[in-house]
Amino acid sequence: MEMTAVVTGAAGGIGRCVVNRLRTANYRVIAVDVSPAVSDLAEDGRVVPVAADLTAAATPDAVIGRAVAEFGRLDLLVNNAGRFLRRPILDTTDDDFDALFAVNVRSAFRLTRAALPRLTGTRGCVVNTASISGLVGIGNQSVYAMTKGAIVQLTRQLAIEYASAGVRVNAVAPGAVDTEFTAEARMADPDPAASQAITLANHPIGRVSTPDEVARAIVFLAAPESAGITGTILSVDGGYLAR
Repeated sequence: MEMTAVVTGAAGGIGRCVVNRLRTANYRVIAVDVSPAVSDLAEDGRVVPVAADLTAAATPDAVIGRAVAEFGRLDLLVNNAGRFLRRPILDTTDDDFDALFAVNVRSAFRLTRAALPRLTGTRGCVVNTASISGLVGIGNQSVYAMTKGAIVQLTRQLAIEYASAGVRVNAVAPGAVDTEFTAEARMADPDPAASQAITLANHPIGRVSTPDEVARAIVFLAAPESAGITGTILSVDGGYLAR
């Protein structure tokens, strides 16, 4: 049976890898991103790119409606869209706070709420992209860590609430990942080379993860092989949390 997924943040490193792996796994995908670059994913008719602002009021219902209109069902929601902010709390404005929560938390909440009636019908699943920052304290990430902590708890709560309906809800918690997203944040540091050295020292495998390594974990959590897994936060962090 062909299954259908919605993937947000689909134009970026992790999201793009998720879309490509789902395509290979015989999924049909609604690929959502605020960037027009998401259109690059429309290669074979199995992926429908949607350039949309997830913080807009109408977007969640429109995205889920598009999935059903195009493919007739919804089996998987991957809440991967997100923004990063590394900044001391005394330098963080109310606008910073609101903008980060709007993308990282509110959009995931609203899209999940819109998807759940469809996922209940197919006994589907949700996979969220959290972060190690939502599990441990990391300097100068107060607001970002709060958003990812919220995603961790949303994952656990919905896993409990929807277990009886056959809907599984899990999350991945990446450490540092080799994407443009993290490269841009690194270049904003006063000493990018020193910051990179600290990052590598904190990951016991001696390197950061690749986007595809995170994507493989996401696809695993959506696969039948993980049918007994729900409410789990799967760390893809090169051993960061094991230290």
